[in-house]
Amino acid sequence: MAWLDATATFDPDLFEAPVIGIAAALGDHDSGLHQHQRGQLLYTREGCTRITLAEQLCLLPPSRAAWIPPGIIHRAVMQRSVDYRSIYLTAELCRDLPQQVCVIEVSSLLRAVLEPMAMADFDTDWQRGKFVHLLALSLNEIRDATHQPMLLPLPNDKRLASLLATPERLPPELQQLEQQIGASSRTIGRIFQRETGMSYQQWRQQWRLMRAMELLTLGRSLSYCGFELGFASDSAFIAFFRALTGTTPGNWVKASS
Repeated sequence: MAWLDATATFDPDLFEAPVIGIAAALGDHDSGLHQHQRGQLLYTREGCTRITLAEQLCLLPPSRAAWIPPGIIHRAVMQRSVDYRSIYLTAELCRDLPQQVCVIEVSSLLRAVLEPMAMADFDTDWQRGKFVHLLALSLNEIRDATHQPMLLPLPNDKRLASLLATPERLPPELQQLEQQIGASSRTIGRIFQRETGMSYQQWRQQWRLMRAMELLTLGRSLSYCGFELGFASDSAFIAFFRALTGTTPGNWVKASS
């Protein structure tokens, strides 16, 4: 196990053991684009992580985990303080696990298993003793976990490059986007449906929800979140959040802590 700081470099592919675990508590950290031959389960105990992929934006709020299959190019950005655990699994161990990036619920059992796995020595024998059982339990829990809607597909059309250049900025209303890129609403709709499977309005709503969760995790107030996301009032923001999640922002924060 390695405790990492913000300046540390770490390559799990340099080790021979089938499972490599790390733990860290970082603030304002950017991993940069990278990939590894192992699959990675990244679990945020506290804080929020944004993961950028080639064609997706992934939000990892507290008490959730991101599963990243082997060979996927990705970048993890952590704001303020993020306390997390990661385990890296050889490609052979990943054969029965999801083949696409996903965000999963972390059950109480998986949470209990991840801690000793992240703390295990790099030369641990995973075919003996308790570690055999820890590994088997983790694989079962990852495979059977409930997936969370924390992924936002990104369009590849070059006309939308300016829209995607600043992922923290509220995407404009459709009429404003038409003026910015010089395309009709019908053309924009076709682009988003073809490349994301959503209409532009659906895509924008999903962006707002994920950004709301990120801001709430960072401790921002309801008024701040509502203003940043373009809502006219706190009540309008709460109604939006409840409609998409089934709960209020306040209750969501409590459940995630």
